[in-house]
Amino acid sequence: MVRRTDTRQRMLDTAADLFQTQGYHATGLTQLTTAGGAPKGSLYFHFPGGKEQLAAEAVRLSTERTGTLLEAILGDAPDPATGIDRAVDALAGFLTASDFQRGCPIATVALDAAAASDPIREACVDGYASWHGILTGYFAAQGLSGERADELATVVLAAIEGGLLLARTRRDLAPLRAVATHLHATLEREFS
Repeated sequence: MVRRTDTRQRMLDTAADLFQTQGYHATGLTQLTTAGGAPKGSLYFHFPGGKEQLAAEAVRLSTERTGTLLEAILGDAPDPATGIDRAVDALAGFLTASDFQRGCPIATVALDAAAASDPIREACVDGYASWHGILTGYFAAQGLSGERADELATVVLAAIEGGLLLARTRRDLAPLRAVATHLHATLEREFS
């Protein structure tokens, strides 16, 4: 017998993937339950707030996973420029491995549903804030003032996010690679 928590986690994992690739509105309840291997009624059992609650929790899960990856990449990097290069390489790998279906795990949902749903918007805001905090903390640990680290984290996050969106839309890594090249030069100057 499948444990209740296994079903819930499977549904979250499935939702995170489907919302990232298709968006909130294009992902139906039947698709979520079928792909998650769960009966339709289990969605409301595990997520009483329905699809909206599931989406907010899926964004939080994706945020946490991406944040953990980012921390590991930056922690292993010899310098900030190399760390961001490696993070962009990982994101580029996800894009190409998914045939340009998996860009940022927050962006698709944020653009699709955040304006109409406070719980989803808050999950997206928290997600971006989490990644921003990781970058800010990392840059500060590398010697920047708190204010400068905060500004640089905003620039890096916004540039990568824009590069991902353009790359996914064009089905070409060139925009993301161009962003990486400019960020590398910026970070080398900033930390020299």
